[in-house]
Amino acid sequence: MVDSPLSLTFIGTGGVRAAPLFGCNCQGCQQARQFTAFLRRPCSALIQCGNDRTLLDAGADLLSLGLLDADRDEPPRQRILLTHYHMDHVQGLFPLRWSNGPRIPVFSPPDPKGCDDLFKHPGLLDFQFLPTPFSRYTLGPLTVIPIPLQHSRLTWGYLIRGEKVQLAYLTDTRGLPERSLAFLCQQPLDGVIIDCTYPPLDTPDKNHNDINSATVLYNRLRPKRFLLTHIDHSLDEWLLSHSLPTGMEIAYDNQTIVFG
Repeated sequence: MVDSPLSLTFIGTGGVRAAPLFGCNCQGCQQARQFTAFLRRPCSALIQCGNDRTLLDAGADLLSLGLLDADRDEPPRQRILLTHYHMDHVQGLFPLRWSNGPRIPVFSPPDPKGCDDLFKHPGLLDFQFLPTPFSRYTLGPLTVIPIPLQHSRLTWGYLIRGEKVQLAYLTDTRGLPERSLAFLCQQPLDGVIIDCTYPPLDTPDKNHNDINSATVLYNRLRPKRFLLTHIDHSLDEWLLSHSLPTGMEIAYDNQTIVFG
């Protein structure tokens, strides 16, 4: 552990149907076309602590966004932590693997069929599974604990502990498995970053939270901050005429929060 404060930057806050969605003229998509602050890239985040970087998911083009650095005399210690192997969370790894420089560790759930071509031709990527849920793993200055989520394929959320902060990063999921919820309810949480893809739905989605299911989790977990990510364009449209429940916040691309 180190004494440096921990910061989290939302690289992307969009779901698969982010804003603007090609061919859609809803008010949420029109807003994103008119104001760049409302654009939503694929869902991902960057945790920084001193000279150490941990990228949470890799749906964005990591190279064009300058999120990884190999050019300085002392480049930062850097790694990638994947929640799962759906394409919108790993597509940025495809151009990255053919780059020059030292190998970059990529930690993930134990999904051996997660992305066959990446595993067959990893280039400079060093894939390593985090096999055991609720176990502690040390990644640089962070302690990371995989938390099983409810999704269409094996997906980990992560409890992330720094020197003075504890965060839960929980995407993609619809609700939480009972054991995961019970575990997190026992933790003092400075922040929860959670999937909230949709506005309130009459029939809940099988793989992603809507406002109703996210509100249930907020009331159970009661963290200091509760931030919604993996946003569908339909939620952006809903937010134009509705307010979030008290205590819940919508996250935006490029937003940085400093903890500790």
